[in-house]
Amino acid sequence: MGMTGNTPEDDPTFQERQRVAESLIVDVIQVRKHYDYIESPSTDAIVISFFLFGCFFSLDKHTLAWYFLREATTLAQNVGMEEEIAYFTDDALENALRRKLFWLLFVTERAYALQRRKPLALHATIELPIVEETDHAIAGFLYLIELFRPFDDTFVGLWNKSRNDCTTSLLTQMQKQLQEALPPDMPVTASQEADLRTTQHWLRTMIWQLAITNGFLSSTSSDPSMTFSYPIVIARDLLLDTNRLTLEAMEVHGIGLIEKLFDMACTLADVIQCVLPLEANSFDLQPAEYLNRFLDLLASLRGGRSRFVPLLLAKVAETLPSMSMPILPIDSHVKAEPGTDYLDTTTAAVIDPFSPTSDPALNPAFANQTLATTIPEVTTIPFQVFPSS
Repeated sequence: MGMTGNTPEDDPTFQERQRVAESLIVDVIQVRKHYDYIESPSTDAIVISFFLFGCFFSLDKHTLAWYFLREATTLAQNVGMEEEIAYFTDDALENALRRKLFWLLFVTERAYALQRRKPLALHATIELPIVEETDHAIAGFLYLIELFRPFDDTFVGLWNKSRNDCTTSLLTQMQKQLQEALPPDMPVTASQEADLRTTQHWLRTMIWQLAITNGFLSSTSSDPSMTFSYPIVIARDLLLDTNRLTLEAMEVHGIGLIEKLFDMACTLADVIQCVLPLEANSFDLQPAEYLNRFLDLLASLRGGRSRFVPLLLAKVAETLPSMSMPILPIDSHVKAEPGTDYLDTTTAAVIDPFSPTSDPALNPAFANQTLATTIPEVTTIPFQVFPSS
């Protein structure tokens, strides 16, 4: 689920369509008041709550989005969806639909919990959906579940700071699980692969952020995922993956996928500011060039150019002023084309890598701080297509 098509600046009918959508949402909520779906919940009631979550998510109304997502998971619990015995009925089609719905809620609330720091309600207590040999939609969905399964109450509690018992071994194990979750070749559609690969690298970034928050990173760690430069590795892997994908395969996921790219690009910009020269020179490209490719990718995707390119350029101007290109205006109306040379990567050496405020090896306090960003939190619904039955 996600917004596709033109942005408000490009489409004069956008505001009108949004008003119509909001009017329909009000109608749906009013109609629901005429029957007691809370006392007598059904599969349809759960789906409606989930769709309302998706609507309010797209409208950037996250108080209401969280309310309806929580309502959907609560209704699912009330009908026993967390118990395997609930699927032993004579209606095979309904059983299959409810099982897929449970796992869709499972994945969605984990993505939302990471991005909005919310608690979890559902747990991996039932069997996975059965995949037919030719059912690529479900095959892709199963891969998505595997990506999110390691993100349990323990991790989310640490992420939300309701727990303080984080360990290096937990995070390195989760990084290992993530990297092994997706094989090089998957029997999925191109659009599903775009979502899966982007989500995989975004989750790797989330784990790394928790590691730096807990002071676990070191420039000399033998585990790459526990080094300050790991987001550069993630950027390299992501850009290699996106090189194999078409823009159409990525654009179908709308704003959700773009926000994940933007989130990773902001982390990369912060890391470039403090990475050691030795680490930077160990990559095929200079880290600043990876950032430039992020900008080019965002500019190429509908919805990315008008909103996220200016925000990322503002981020670069703040953290890497020596690389900023002043000829490109940083405002909400920028219309840079793909292939634009956004950054002056030749001046990257102007950044003093041995400054006490930027070198983690000389400033241990850095390891206990979350990388700063002035960009607001972004949110993403993790899977764009409801799996077919």
